[in-house]
Amino acid sequence: MCSFSPSGASVRETGASLATHQRSLGDPSLTYPLSPPLTRGCPRTSTDDLAYPLEVGYDHERLDPRLFEQEPGPDIARWAPLLPPLHAPTLGEGGTPLLDLGDGLHLKDESRNPTWSHKDRLNRVTVSAALAEGAPGVVVASSGNHGASAAAYAARAGLRAVVLTSAGSPPAVQDFARAYGATVLSVPVEERWPLLREIVDRLGYHPVSNQTVTHTGHPYGPEGYKTIAYELFLQLGRVPAAVFSPTGYAELLYGVWKGFTELRLLGLTRDVPRMFACEPAAGGPHARALAAGAPAAIVELGPTQAYGIAGPVGGHRGVRAVRDSGGEAVLVTDDEMRAAQRRLARLGVWQELSGAAGLAGYRKLARAFDGPVVCVATSSGFKDVGVGTRSYPARAGLTARDVAALLEQDA
Repeated sequence: MCSFSPSGASVRETGASLATHQRSLGDPSLTYPLSPPLTRGCPRTSTDDLAYPLEVGYDHERLDPRLFEQEPGPDIARWAPLLPPLHAPTLGEGGTPLLDLGDGLHLKDESRNPTWSHKDRLNRVTVSAALAEGAPGVVVASSGNHGASAAAYAARAGLRAVVLTSAGSPPAVQDFARAYGATVLSVPVEERWPLLREIVDRLGYHPVSNQTVTHTGHPYGPEGYKTIAYELFLQLGRVPAAVFSPTGYAELLYGVWKGFTELRLLGLTRDVPRMFACEPAAGGPHARALAAGAPAAIVELGPTQAYGIAGPVGGHRGVRAVRDSGGEAVLVTDDEMRAAQRRLARLGVWQELSGAAGLAGYRKLARAFDGPVVCVATSSGFKDVGVGTRSYPARAGLTARDVAALLEQDA
């Protein structure tokens, strides 16, 4: 039996969610009921200085083996047995292209999602949780992709959305979220998370972003990112040797890693990729934690234009994914990200600066791998700082010779 997504792509129904519980990453022996989602971290292992996130556990023995016989395509409901229950309607997220850049290097272009970023996979899952919990709406602290995506999925589900952003976020991105009917408020950074918690506690809104001292986020969120691993497995016909991912809070990094570990658990592969967390050199909390052997870290953040992944707060998920996979954290400068961004644009893919961090990390490491390498590119260049603010006055009297000279200059 098949259902159909808004894009018209057929989605095989392979059963309902097999999610059974939440499990602490601070102590995997500690489990909790699947509902309600514990959005403030594990209550038994977290402290005032360190919060441990939770993940979702599944009854893998009941999985229909035909699940991985399908072609990757839009609507992550095709992976429903390995996701928390999906109550929110789809906008056609997932099924993004894998571009062959040559010499064994591939680009997973997540800017092809409905709101032009990877966050759509997460918000299909977290907005579903909001519906399941009977919340009147969702609230998110975000200066970019997360806020716009949450607003879109909330609108599609008939929920209100409150987006707490910073005055320095790109005006076009704020307009993006407002277009979906969200209430968008510019709030000083130090006030954003206290206000978010107050909205959760007093107004009953469901939080789809972090509330804790080190990052925990929503326990269901990274489950949506597992679908990238499933798609890569089918698109490549194997598991990649390495994955380079732009990394802020590392939900994406961890979700992709967990997806590959599930493929191994299910007996579909014996291999898993090495995961590389590509962070702005202006911060790098996961690099700091890994170097110190700590479960998570908070650092001082310097200036960077990569606002989508810039933050002083790390979390345990990213540390686990890098450490357990034998990967590394790679610190990339804005100049290195700009060079990668220009390279992708010359290949026909326009990414915001943060979205090019994966390729920047791969180029910086300059290491050979025994198998294909995937760089995840997360978000459209339309969301970059300063886009649309420049003007280009008309130039009268140009000749073909003038154009030829300009072409030579740009070559």
